[in-house]
Amino acid sequence: MTTRSAHPASTPPAPPVPLTALLARRDLGLRLLAGPEDVPLHWVHTSEMADPYPYLLGGELLMTAGVQLTDPARYVERVVEAGAAALAFGVTPVYDTVPAELVEACAGQGLPLVEVPPRTPFTAVARALWQLMAEARLRELRRVTEAQQSLATAAARPAPVPAVLGALASRLAGRAVLFGPDGTESAVAGPEIPAEAAGTLAELAALVSGGPGGPASASGEEGGLRLAAYALGGGDSLTLGVATERRDPGDHTIAGVAVVLLSLLTAPHRGADVTVRDGALVRLLLGAPPAEVAGALGPGPWTVVHASGGDGTPFATASLAAALGTPLMDQAGGTVRLLLPASTGVTAQEGWTLGASAPVAAAELTAADAQAARALRRAEASRTSLVRHRAGGFAGLVDPGEAAAYARTLLAPLTEPLAETLRVWLSLHGGWDRTAVATGLHRNTVRQRIARCAALLDRDLDDPDVRMELWFALRAS
Repeated sequence: MTTRSAHPASTPPAPPVPLTALLARRDLGLRLLAGPEDVPLHWVHTSEMADPYPYLLGGELLMTAGVQLTDPARYVERVVEAGAAALAFGVTPVYDTVPAELVEACAGQGLPLVEVPPRTPFTAVARALWQLMAEARLRELRRVTEAQQSLATAAARPAPVPAVLGALASRLAGRAVLFGPDGTESAVAGPEIPAEAAGTLAELAALVSGGPGGPASASGEEGGLRLAAYALGGGDSLTLGVATERRDPGDHTIAGVAVVLLSLLTAPHRGADVTVRDGALVRLLLGAPPAEVAGALGPGPWTVVHASGGDGTPFATASLAAALGTPLMDQAGGTVRLLLPASTGVTAQEGWTLGASAPVAAAELTAADAQAARALRRAEASRTSLVRHRAGGFAGLVDPGEAAAYARTLLAPLTEPLAETLRVWLSLHGGWDRTAVATGLHRNTVRQRIARCAALLDRDLDDPDVRMELWFALRAS
């Protein structure tokens, strides 16, 4: 069972293309000589190095003409160690046929081996793969868009919560469950799943509803089913659980839309006490002394949050408030200010930059407002999604558990090889040659991996603040 604290991206990544789709292209004339034909291909790479391992990231269709192929068994072993998805061997100008030793080695390692005929240039194979990936991405984007429209329509029906669950289960071809605070199934949609899978899904739901500092989502597998649980932001510790037979790239995005809708639909109804608190907040923002409104707000403790960002839609601010579990919000200019009970906790929100105050009593909200403003400025300067005000020096900024949770979120896009290369590179103060020696990689590969890290993390690795943040995250992970 694995957990994640990341929020769904706004668009799904490009889906991989199965090798069978490439083999089906008659214009290429490819022929499978060994290994399975249903492996996923994420990209294509050409190399004539005797040992291509340092130049591979994993998931590639590696193409070669065997210019330096002297030991086929060792060559295939290194390709498999690097995580390449398949090997394509071009016939001529070096070899007239694919070497039998290479076919045997690929069959033994279970690595798909494809013969590329003389008439087919490697660039044609690469272009065909990118075209297939673009078509797959377009289909996935269309599927996600249609699912979003279906969920939005369901949310407008007389019984919106069951309708949204039903639409989600239908779009993902699986089961959707809304778990209550005590872990019981309060609403379900979709076909029944085995008891073992249902139990694991309930465990995942309990994991993400554990309160502040815990993961916002968790995933796992049981009995051939893909399981995922998402914490709702309505403030009632509700959780969405999803069980499907497969997991496509856009499924996380579709589930994220359902999470936002269900968070809004299950948020506590506004009552007289909420109205009183709203009025107190307005008076406080208009300059009333905190002591005047403390009685209406309650004893606390309270947390003030300042936020910037959003997607510019009219519902962005309301969605943020629902995700944080509070109706108490105010927007002035580009900054949103929110007030929520300290027990609710503050978690990073996709598309937003947040600054949170320390928990305070109602009479100290003015100071907390200033703390949140300073925290937001630090978050924007360091390009961090959430910064909390902490007192007591660097050691008191964050506890180890919170640091580890944040590190998992920040570093989630990186594979283990990329994270290790980044760690060594940072420890050696960005030295390319020393990093290459320490990792056993080529200098150019180090540069490529660091550039890949920067792209996946969306961080400027020339910024010393970013380097420091990533170093502490790598140490805490």
